[in-house]
Order: sequence, then structure tokens, then C-alpha cells
Amino acid sequence: MHNLAFALVDSTFEPFRAGELLIKPATEHWEKQAYFALRRSVFSDEQQLLVQDKDGHDFQAIAIVALAGSCGMADQVVGAVRIYQPEPGLWFGGRLCVAQAYRRHSMIGKALVNEAVSRAKELGCTVFRATVQAPNEAYFHGLHWQTLEQLQLLDQPHCLMQADLTNYPLMPRQVSLRPLKVARHD
Repeated sequence: MHNLAFALVDSTFEPFRAGELLIKPATEHWEKQAYFALRRSVFSDEQQLLVQDKDGHDFQAIAIVALAGSCGMADQVVGAVRIYQPEPGLWFGGRLCVAQAYRRHSMIGKALVNEAVSRAKELGCTVFRATVQAPNEAYFHGLHWQTLEQLQLLDQPHCLMQADLTNYPLMPRQVSLRPLKVARHD
């Protein structure tokens, strides 16, 4: 009998990524905590755009999360966006972010945008806008958004953009986790 020894080196393994995803408003306490933690991680720590990520819009915003999990159990927030209505019919989306380990799944951002716009439409939205970092402008063009104006915010180039609502039908509400490979809408 031969004894074979294997060296396990952490750098040889990909980070674990859950195989199922659910997009929904954050309702549980842990979801809301993880939602703000992810935003802080992306916008304050990683991008160093904001010292404090929370602002006055968070008091009226609906927090939407991408939950990852396996075996039907969601256990991690891997994406986030918020929507809010500053005036009747006009809705804004913002603070769209995806955890680093999940960014290669470009569909997570798309799924969050779809949920945000569709949910706002359900609530009476007639115009949906967002202020987008300039490097993400082309991504939003691919999601049927148009650029309204170039802006300079936080010493960074941004774009005020608007969604073409005809490309965002009302969506049936999901009740269970869906595998990532099934959720892709390329």
C-alpha cells in the first residue's frame, strides 16, 4: 500500500460561492445589517468614495438584496441596491453593489436593477433614475438606460441616467432560491 501525501495550499482553491440566488427586499434584521455592511465595504472601504455610506434617503428607501445560499437556505447578502421616491411617480435607485467574490456573475447586478425598477413600477413609478459612476455608464446602456447628464460628485465623474420603463415588466414575486445558472438572462 502506498501512502500519498497531498499538500493543500489555500491559494489553489477558488473562494466558495453559493450556487443559489434570491433577489428580494431586505426584511430580516440580519439581511438589513448585511446590506449596510456590504455597502460600507464597497463604497467606504474598497472605493473610498464615502466616509459614511448612510444618508437621509435610507430612512425612506426600500433596501433590496441579493441573497446567496445553498440547499434552499439563504445565508449571505452578496448584492444590494436601494430605491426611494423623492416625489410622486419619480423613483431613484442607488448604492448598487455586488460582493467582490460574486462580481464575475454580471447577472447579479442586472437582477438587482430589474428588481429595483420593477418593484418601483409596482409602487407607481413613472420615471426611474439613478446617479451612476461614469465607468458603469455603458453597463447601464446595455440595461436600456439613457444618459441624461454628466455630473461631478464626490470628485468623481458620474452620470444621471434614466431607465426605459417599457423594458422592465412587472415581475412575479419569487418565493424560493434559484440556482445561479438558471437565473441568467443573457
